[in-house]
Amino acid sequence: MSITSIPGLAPVPDRPAAPAPRADVPPQQIQRGTPAYRQVSIALFLAGFSSFSLLYCVQPLLPAFAQSFGISPASASLALSLTTGALAFAILAAGAFSQALGRRGLMFASMALAAVLNMAVALSPSWNMLLVTRLAEGLVLGGVPAVAMAYLAEEIDPRHLGKAMGLYVAGTAFGAMVGRVGMGVLTELTSWRGAMGILGIVGLAAALGFVALLPPSRNFVVQRGFRPRYHLATWGGHLRNTRLARLFAVGFALTSVFVTMFNYTGFRLTDAPYGLSQTAIAMVFLAFAFGIVSSSMAGGLADRFGRRLPLAAGVLIMVAGVLVTLAQPLPLIILGIVMVTVGFFIAHSVVSGWIGRLAGAAKGHASSLYLLFYYLGSSVTGSVGGWFWSHGGWPAVVMLTGALGVLGLVLALTVREE
Repeated sequence: MSITSIPGLAPVPDRPAAPAPRADVPPQQIQRGTPAYRQVSIALFLAGFSSFSLLYCVQPLLPAFAQSFGISPASASLALSLTTGALAFAILAAGAFSQALGRRGLMFASMALAAVLNMAVALSPSWNMLLVTRLAEGLVLGGVPAVAMAYLAEEIDPRHLGKAMGLYVAGTAFGAMVGRVGMGVLTELTSWRGAMGILGIVGLAAALGFVALLPPSRNFVVQRGFRPRYHLATWGGHLRNTRLARLFAVGFALTSVFVTMFNYTGFRLTDAPYGLSQTAIAMVFLAFAFGIVSSSMAGGLADRFGRRLPLAAGVLIMVAGVLVTLAQPLPLIILGIVMVTVGFFIAHSVVSGWIGRLAGAAKGHASSLYLLFYYLGSSVTGSVGGWFWSHGGWPAVVMLTGALGVLGLVLALTVREE
């Protein structure tokens, strides 16, 4: 993936490459409670907020897209699925290039470019141009998720990694909530174009705050040049690691359930007997507030009590929530959505920290593989769910997501602790 420079938004590089650390000298890792830990936590919270608000801001607009452009729900879902699909593969390239370019600069460039592209979406004259711009936005956003996970795994003391990763995931939850809820509310006040432009400006401000706060890498050594054989061999080694492979598959199941549920909840609630407005549907995404709390708590619990049981508990809560949404009363539907959200962010937070602990030295490669599977779940199942919705309604969507949730639960229970 290439990153094109924009005047005034040039990537800020890490410090020059340092000699490889001596084996007898412990790494300079950041301890919880220090000013550096607080700076990292806030900076990565901003990264999660910006990237996920830009990524998912179109989700509450899918019913409006279907109506305005005369397209099917499955076609409308491409506004999100194309972005997450491009992101899935861009993450692999970003993880590899970050070895040569540095973590901090690549994350900043990705955040800034994605914000500018979101403004361009607001100016798109046609549906096809909107899809092309969203595809480009997914490509540039690849520089944030895998690199953020690798940065935390390298720089934070392992005893406190779960908590730090939980805060980053909380930032993604907050961003996803603001992107979805904010778009719904702003669209009622202005238009979807005005809302997309405003969100782009907010994302650009978050990128500037991120680069001002994040300390340069201290335990990362730049590796000049691009070595395809090295990257392929490293990815292959991670895929042959059965524990990592199971966690990658869990990531696919998690987003398959989560994104598919939210994609078609909007269609369900705009239909009879509910007939909710755009703003009312956007308010359903306030369930992400529970994800912010649960993800930060889950990371700390995993540090203290191990990872397999909190992970399994999160997936189990998701599956139970999927089943609750079969009920007809609106309060029970919302309860089911809250349960899916809480379970998802518990599980994702635990897996994100676990990947870094199992990956050894090649943390960026492991993170990029996990997120490849993670976003493929969002892209592939998120669109396939449209076929289930069109042919079987909500019970068919529950059948699809419930089956994937059970698969994720089985995988979670079979991953061995370190």
